[in-house]
Amino acid sequence: MNYTLHQLKIFSTVAKTLSVTKASEELHLSQPAVSIQLKNFQEQFKIPLLEVIGRRIHLTAFGEEIALASKNILEEVEALNMKIFAYEGQLIGRLNVAVVSTGKYVMPYFLSAFIRQNPGINLSLDVTNKTTVIENLERNEIDFALVSVLPDHLQIEKIELMENKLFLIGGRDQDLKLKYHNKDIFKEIPLIYRESGSGTRHVMESFMKQHNLPILKEMELTSNEAVKQAVIAGLGYSVMPIIGIKNELLNGDLEIIPVGGFPIKSNWQLIWMKGKKFSPATIAYLDYLRKEKNKIINENFGWAKKY
Repeated sequence: MNYTLHQLKIFSTVAKTLSVTKASEELHLSQPAVSIQLKNFQEQFKIPLLEVIGRRIHLTAFGEEIALASKNILEEVEALNMKIFAYEGQLIGRLNVAVVSTGKYVMPYFLSAFIRQNPGINLSLDVTNKTTVIENLERNEIDFALVSVLPDHLQIEKIELMENKLFLIGGRDQDLKLKYHNKDIFKEIPLIYRESGSGTRHVMESFMKQHNLPILKEMELTSNEAVKQAVIAGLGYSVMPIIGIKNELLNGDLEIIPVGGFPIKSNWQLIWMKGKKFSPATIAYLDYLRKEKNKIINENFGWAKKY
């Protein structure tokens, strides 16, 4: 056997999520990278760890045993690292953050320097839809949540990170001319929506309801990447946050359609449950954000100000 801790981590995450896509998002790796390491890990065992039934991943009985062993090994390694960092006088602990799916374009920039400065802190960053993020927050399974739409049924505290601007987006070959349109344009064009529970979906529907506009729903997709590809392919239009389409705007695959009342503006906010008992690691992170957030915004998101 010649497997690595990296492979154990990948297999453990796939075993937990039962999805290469979700595992790659959680680990911040490409799907091909996860698939290759998963294949290399499997090749060291004569018995299958996973099986695909109906296009869904399932653990075999042997895979369940290896998943449990992997989890225990990784926890022991984490505990060992914590002891080393504590002995060296470094800040130690775990930071658990969940972000809505579009937030994956935002949150890493507000985490990276802090994690580099404090290698004794282990980060868990879960990317999912708004409904799941809020459920995790309510169950006290995470320290912080990044959202653009605040939950109205929870007592929370928050720190505002940056503005979130949403525009009507079309593909390179879209039929609308790049001239100013009024809101009646939504009566004529097919819209591509995110799934129910998405913050972007909530913003789109709130805008339509506020202006008494009909909803011509062409399709519903479960990720921003899927929506982008559908718009690029010419299947319709969508309302999307500017921070998620930087590259597509620069290379001309997507275009902003000028519409009255746009951009729709909200704010990216890091929230936590009121009364949350913070660890030294989470207290240090909040202090870091309050001191550094403006610098982070200017260095990483200054390009969005021109839109």
